Amino acid sequence: MKKVLLSTLAACALASTACTSVEAASVSGTEVYVAGQEDAAVAVVQANAIGFSALFYLVEFVQSDLDTVVNKLLVSEAKAMGGSRVMLLDAGTTPRHGIFALTGIIVGFPLSQATGVVLR
Repeated sequence: MKKVLLSTLAACALASTACTSVEAASVSGTEVYVAGQEDAAVAVVQANAIGFSALFYLVEFVQSDLDTVVNKLLVSEAKAMGGSRVMLLDAGTTPRHGIFALTGIIVGFPLSQATGVVLR
């Protein structure tokens, strides 16, 4: 019974904490040019998230996907920095379907990342 309780507590602790990182650097709009944009650049932001899943990525304890890094991390950091929108430069995530599901046979740690320029 003690092992079950300990396992449940450990699973809840892992599920409630996501491994995310948001890095930002303020830039001068006159020194950084964004092609095709009339708005001034405010900052460059990079967001990363590492998830935790099991059994071919079917059971997700901690979510890590493009929706999480782009909408919840990248855009929210851009708005916190005073930007009105983000020009997405790069985004990627660990594939979870087809042959790539074999990388998460028992336990998988999917990684998602996005980089963008915050515009005013």
